[in-house]
Amino acid sequence: MKVFLHYQDNENSDLHKTLKITLPKSWKNGPTSKVLGQFVESYNANEKLGGANPLDEATLHLAIRKDGSDDESSSHPLIPVASNAVTIESIPDRANVYIMHGPSQTVEEIAAEQKEALEKAKAEKANTVACQHFGCKNRFPKGGPYPECSFHKSPPVFHETAKFWSCCPNKKAYDWEEFQSIPGCCTGTCTDVKEEQKQFLGGCDLRE
Repeated sequence: MKVFLHYQDNENSDLHKTLKITLPKSWKNGPTSKVLGQFVESYNANEKLGGANPLDEATLHLAIRKDGSDDESSSHPLIPVASNAVTIESIPDRANVYIMHGPSQTVEEIAAEQKEALEKAKAEKANTVACQHFGCKNRFPKGGPYPECSFHKSPPVFHETAKFWSCCPNKKAYDWEEFQSIPGCCTGTCTDVKEEQKQFLGGCDLRE
């Protein structure tokens, strides 16, 4: 099992480092903290890097993008890796792994944080309404006040694997997260009145 470790969380690119390592078999079923420790040891052993920017393992954590890719688009955000997670279960073979500032969290701590966020979102949903403009993700108190929003003037099109807004046919996406990140083409004020036109144009292709 090989991984590519990247330290880029520093404005000075001269202090960045990429390390390709083959993990010992005994590490595969061990905690990911060993991987972080190995990188920190290698980084600090470098006189130029470690001398100018010594790293402290206790103030760092590992993160990966979905499927271990190196796609830096907004649809592939970095996901923290728990310090006590089993390496082979949380880091794919040949994955790009990023060393980030901020202390690591355990599996239990991440789960508790996710549960809290879910409960908060549930409570917010119960007390707010969603904007009915196409593509706007805002929620606001029932009856207002109504915030400003960015939205699409026409419904989405789902044609085979392509997803796009019928008002913006040249901006296509092929996965849901990428589609959701397409910026609106109109600005205005949120509304709780549902659009009268169709909500989606499934199977249609509005390309000119």
